[in-house]
Amino acid sequence: MNLEQLRRAGVSDRRTRRLCGPGGPWRRLHPGVVLLRNTAPTRQHLLHAAIVRYGSKVVISGADALRAHGVKCPAAGEIELLVPDYCRVATKAGIHATRTSRLPDPVLVDGLPFAPPARAALDLARAEPDPARIRQLLTLPLYWGLCDRQQLLAELEAGPQRGSSAVRKVLRRLDEGPIRAHGLAARVLDTALLPPPNWDVTICDRRGRRIGEADAWWDEIGLAWQYHCGPGINSGFTHLALAATGIILVRCTVRQLRQVPRDVAKELVQAYGEASRTPRPRVRALTTPPIGDAA
Repeated sequence: MNLEQLRRAGVSDRRTRRLCGPGGPWRRLHPGVVLLRNTAPTRQHLLHAAIVRYGSKVVISGADALRAHGVKCPAAGEIELLVPDYCRVATKAGIHATRTSRLPDPVLVDGLPFAPPARAALDLARAEPDPARIRQLLTLPLYWGLCDRQQLLAELEAGPQRGSSAVRKVLRRLDEGPIRAHGLAARVLDTALLPPPNWDVTICDRRGRRIGEADAWWDEIGLAWQYHCGPGINSGFTHLALAATGIILVRCTVRQLRQVPRDVAKELVQAYGEASRTPRPRVRALTTPPIGDAA
């Protein structure tokens, strides 16, 4: 709450100073911005306080914006603010303000203005020197289905070219298909409420000979899930191999993940129950790092 709001409520500046003093029930977050409690502010308190302090024309970007769009990523560092280039602001610790001539149209979430997903991810990536970390940040909006690679490229081209060469190099090499598919699959599992699987697994017999691949694998019961199935795609599992090993396999397409996720989740639950009631097949699984691990 700012001082003007407190004055309208009948609280004088002098009383506000006293209430925010040592041992008082309130806490001052910024000059003229007061938290009406004396506990540690939450991240949401800090975001609201930043908007109250720096005005309604600023936009929140970076990790906080991605979280507002539903991305599971940490946001414990500085609050990233985008400020119109004609404004000059004096920031304090915990706030990083970037003046820009390309202030994005904000997306309002819980009354706060956030940058669109592509802009938020690129603002984070531009500040990173490590290509691996840049790739991790760029996969986040793709993994969660918030934008596509072309939107990231368009945002990158429209923004400042200085300091963007590393981001441009990573983005040009990024294959969005597997990343987006993995994100859709993860959300289907959230609906199915099944135990977490191992991702991107090669299934071998007891001698180590490859049988095929599974996009997701429940090792304790021998349940496999492939969601890259479609015309012309060979899963690597044959009917003879399935019959010989006893693996229970669920197959679907990425389109089904996107269009009928509840149906896919229902089929997974049924298959999980079936696999739980049958002996585990005598196979071994070799796990590789999952695509979209950044999420």
